[in-house]
Amino acid sequence: MTADHQPDTDLVWFKSSYSGGNTTECVETALVPGSVLIRDSKRPVSHRLTVSASAWTWFVAGARSSSGNASA
Repeated sequence: MTADHQPDTDLVWFKSSYSGGNTTECVETALVPGSVLIRDSKRPVSHRLTVSASAWTWFVAGARSSSGNASA
């Protein structure tokens, strides 16, 4: 995982569909070859994290499986 501050040219940023109407506490992601960029939606020109595509896949799978246990 790295933090960088590269220009956002040609990047398509998106939020989770679970973000709903609350735009104050969201992260945004952009897909690039082999990696996923992550940034704070409140500070889009600030630093962002870069993680490998496999690490992101693992994270999302864990988040999805955990969300089913939230009421337990």
